[in-house]
Amino acid sequence: MNFTVRAAHCDYRSSDEEVYQALKRATDPLDRTWDKLRHARRIAIKFNQDGPRDTVVMHKGHRQQLVSDPVARATLRLLRERTHAELFAVDISLDGIRSHVTDGSSTQLLPIFREFNVSFIEGSQSPTVWTSVPGGGQMFDRYPLPLPVVEADAVVSVQKLKNHQYMGITLCLKNLFALMSIEPQGRPRIYYHHLVRMPYMLADLGRIMDPALNIIDGLVGQAGMEWGRGEHPRVCNTLIAGDQVVATDACGAALMGHDPQADWLTPPYHRDRNHLLTAAEGGFGTVSLNQIDFESEVTAPVGEFFSLEPDAQEMVVSWRKTTAEQALFYRDHRAEFEKHYAGKYILLQMGQVRWSDATGVVQASRRIMSGDHPEQGMWMKYIEPDDPEGEHFEVYEKTLTQIKEMGQ
Repeated sequence: MNFTVRAAHCDYRSSDEEVYQALKRATDPLDRTWDKLRHARRIAIKFNQDGPRDTVVMHKGHRQQLVSDPVARATLRLLRERTHAELFAVDISLDGIRSHVTDGSSTQLLPIFREFNVSFIEGSQSPTVWTSVPGGGQMFDRYPLPLPVVEADAVVSVQKLKNHQYMGITLCLKNLFALMSIEPQGRPRIYYHHLVRMPYMLADLGRIMDPALNIIDGLVGQAGMEWGRGEHPRVCNTLIAGDQVVATDACGAALMGHDPQADWLTPPYHRDRNHLLTAAEGGFGTVSLNQIDFESEVTAPVGEFFSLEPDAQEMVVSWRKTTAEQALFYRDHRAEFEKHYAGKYILLQMGQVRWSDATGVVQASRRIMSGDHPEQGMWMKYIEPDDPEGEHFEVYEKTLTQIKEMGQ
């Protein structure tokens, strides 16, 4: 199956109507998208939009790190015109929760949601459903998600064009990570935002939610990292839309000047594997542009994009290697750990439990907790008999094989 992706030119100074027309050009050819959305009764929309108001970075009148108002308006206008579904935006406002923001100001697009009569659901206040990955997961078999997301007939992912210090890029697939339920019903974010696990986990989330429409806001974007103080703004004058999340992100990565088929230790993937590639290897989507019906009004690269590399390569290699080793050590000694730590999270380093807690909230940096062995990774696990979340420990075996074959 060829997936369809379109990139439209749209000047960042455009009016709301001009942005709408550009997004309409990009989305009109997405026949599979509109067929699915027309038959949906309830559509969940995940905008990259959460952040306390006083931390939001602006550049040339647009949010640099979060979806811009004109793109949100154009998205909702198109959905209103082409579907009869109930539309709701959903997010887990982790940045607001961390900043103790309770007045709703962490939800940046709330006025636009009201303008289009779109309800907003704070996912952390919804019941959590442990949801199986169709066909079985690559990293885990089951994940905790808010009930409204699980019950939606279709999902839409709208993300900013930007790099990520940890994952290299953060586009429509990575955007779904913010829909995962957090503690106490789910898992703490660091449980999944973890060396080795995260690329495969993102592939699993993509397979569960399988967004029907994927939109990348590239009017203004950001290089270097996902957050920060606003360094490295990029004016790209671009809107990207596609009917499959991995294929859309692959085209977005190519327009950023990145090779969507590249893997770990090739920029921008300094820290971990390319999550788009891992998804494609698992049979979900493609990173091969010749397998995508891709047309673009803009020429790559649309800006000078890169991800920051804060740690020496030797250290990152050691972390990935030893993290995988600790996971396999746990697998081989599971009964002993279950005997002493059932119902708790642990951090395992060099065959020893360095920390345990029932809540999973780690108060100190693992860089500090690693003590006299900063080069040794710390692997996190919630101890439950029979491992009902279904972790695939063969991923860690493959990781060690890859590192060995690379001569690292």
